Amino acid sequence: MAPIRDDAMRCGLAMPLACAALGGGLTGHLASTALLQALGLALLGLAAGRRAREALLVLVMLTVAAQLLVVRGGELAPGLSRQELRLEGRLLAASREARQWRLDLAVSDCRPLATGLPACSGLSRVRLSAFAGTLPPGSAFRAGATWRLVVRLRPPSGFANPGAFDYRAWLWREGIQATGYVRQDPPPRRLAPASPSWRQRALTWLDDHDLPARPARWLAALTLGASQRLEAADWDLLNASGTTHLMVISGLHVGLVAGFALWLGRALAWCLAPSGWRMAVWPWWLAAAAAVGYAGLAGLEPPALRAMIMTLLGLWVASGRHAPGPWQAWWLALGLVVGFDPLSIWRPGLWLSFAAVALLILVWQGRARPRGWRGWLWALGRTQLLLAPLMAAAVLLAFGRLAPAGPLVNLFAVPLVGSLMVPLGLAGWLLAWVPPLGDACWWLFAKLAAGLAMALSWAVELLPLWHPPAAWILPLALGLGLLSLLWALPGLDRRLRLVGSGLLATLPLWLVTPLPAPGTLWVRIHDVGQGQLVSLRTAGYRALVDTGPRFGSGFMPLSSLWPPGQHFDDVIIGHSDRDHAGGLPGLIADHRVDRYLAPVGHPHPVATTPCTAGRRWRRDGVAFRVLWPPEAVAGLSDNDRSCVLLVTAGPHRLLITGDAGRRVERSLLPALDGPVTVLVAGHHGSRTSSGAGFVRRVSPRQVIFSAARDNPFGHPDPVVVRRFRRAGSCLWNTARDGAVTLHLGRREGLVVGAERPPTGHRGGVGGGCLAVESPPSMPEIRR
Repeated sequence: MAPIRDDAMRCGLAMPLACAALGGGLTGHLASTALLQALGLALLGLAAGRRAREALLVLVMLTVAAQLLVVRGGELAPGLSRQELRLEGRLLAASREARQWRLDLAVSDCRPLATGLPACSGLSRVRLSAFAGTLPPGSAFRAGATWRLVVRLRPPSGFANPGAFDYRAWLWREGIQATGYVRQDPPPRRLAPASPSWRQRALTWLDDHDLPARPARWLAALTLGASQRLEAADWDLLNASGTTHLMVISGLHVGLVAGFALWLGRALAWCLAPSGWRMAVWPWWLAAAAAVGYAGLAGLEPPALRAMIMTLLGLWVASGRHAPGPWQAWWLALGLVVGFDPLSIWRPGLWLSFAAVALLILVWQGRARPRGWRGWLWALGRTQLLLAPLMAAAVLLAFGRLAPAGPLVNLFAVPLVGSLMVPLGLAGWLLAWVPPLGDACWWLFAKLAAGLAMALSWAVELLPLWHPPAAWILPLALGLGLLSLLWALPGLDRRLRLVGSGLLATLPLWLVTPLPAPGTLWVRIHDVGQGQLVSLRTAGYRALVDTGPRFGSGFMPLSSLWPPGQHFDDVIIGHSDRDHAGGLPGLIADHRVDRYLAPVGHPHPVATTPCTAGRRWRRDGVAFRVLWPPEAVAGLSDNDRSCVLLVTAGPHRLLITGDAGRRVERSLLPALDGPVTVLVAGHHGSRTSSGAGFVRRVSPRQVIFSAARDNPFGHPDPVVVRRFRRAGSCLWNTARDGAVTLHLGRREGLVVGAERPPTGHRGGVGGGCLAVESPPSMPEIRR
């Protein structure tokens, strides 16, 4: 293959390389065998025809796609879900939270313990939980150690709810191919102790110093990229103030290290050769080595990798060996980052950082360099003000939140962190061999960190974090992006900028939150795993049926569905078990509820109104009626005391039976008096509910199973699924479809949507939905 000449770069090879890398990411995501074969044939043809430029682009596409396909192909096979596997590998990270460990394991060997199971040789990275009692007394998991573990895994999965954190997507972009927990029998066995890395030694050194807790955590994050040391309170403060970007290893950090190494090398070159020091090449190599070494010390996490690549590119340009334009450098950096780390395409941090750099190029391209301290101060303030709306728009699109204090806070936080705190932190490490000087640097760093934290807290109190309604996010983000461009694009008339800014400022006045029309009901069966949480909304009424589960770790899915401060008119606790009432503590702590309803005899940490048959109320033309339990509940099991709710909106009827069994279902038939439109299947689709006679009489058009993916109970039961299918029902399962949303009472008919819509085909029962079955099982294997 002919070498790529320098004039090819002048013709714009950087942009095609970046586009080829992004195209490879799309190819790997689609996982199209035909497309990969076509690219392979194209590569062979181009190589044979000595078309070096085109062949290079196709090769980049194939390389990126192959890396993604390796990650995707290594995901745990469904047939291995919840089976016992023996893993060997090195711990990439280990942290203890209360009574359990969180482990990231790089897998070197994987073998199923039972015969007849699929292979798991492609598994390369998993995320595990291990209870503290799993290890022998005195033992601990340490990053870098090699272990043999017996685990139970499942394919990457997460809850799918509108506007909520997508854990499945996070696992994908982190390259994690399975999640699970460590078995106690047989106990874990350490095969090799951890060999302390330079980073771990530095963190241990930091722990031995007498620094306040928060400055110590911030120092570890700012200088070593150890963001895992930050606590929830740190992240909450940074998110609310719009300063999260300050706590990652960025081009500023790596650039400072490289710049210091370059200055030191050129000073030494001047001492050795005063007449020819300017022509010395080795100081530039020293700076590049320092950038690579520091990024490696920070763990080569994605932000550090991006910073290293962009710093190396900057050194290459500054050395005078080549002088590409700023946009060529931008495209080349993007292509290199995606080529080295294809999963970064799905990380918001990649697009946040490159969008910021692109805006800086627009702002400063063709402008004179600032002069004097006043010029630099004005340039810094102007840059931050122009960046603030664009970064706010990007964060709004990625995370659904807006930090009103961000623009003001970043005006002083960015120069404080970049010009003082980071240099002081790095100087402390550099002068560690002279303790008085190093300790003095860190003492001053701690004072500045404490002052910054106090200022951020004050700013957040005045301007707290805002989570706009989902319908507002896209218009607000577009408006903020346009505001940045209005003032960043060169050549625009000032009057146009002022008029445009004024019009964009009125945008919030035109935004409205969509609400149900009178007489209609919006229903959402949330994806909360093995539990139940149903939200009901009319034009002026908001209610919940159940609150979802609470897991052993203390996590409540309810806490991820809405920001704090929500108001609910009614919360119906249909059942006292943890899968229905587990989210109650979070609801009490973070939200305001006018009335709680619960069956008699179920203790709860809040005063409740009895949920008994015959209770009725009406809101905005929608009728609510409790069908069960009766006032006398003696002799009924906990499940059969479940609160059963019937909601009528126009011609449509919704029935939620909780965990009530078949005996209760038979008692409900006279009160129901006919079929229902939507049924939230009883007991998550268990065989103890949804009896044959009940299904025939109720004959629901839509049935939703609220169950967890790969749950150990086999919900929904295959017998129940087939029973509903014979009745002609359209079936949905939150485990597969995510949250299911229905609009009832509309003249146009029932509207049903899923967060994970069916792809590629329709179900066997018609209606545009999937006819779900229970997860496939292997009877000969103990589940």
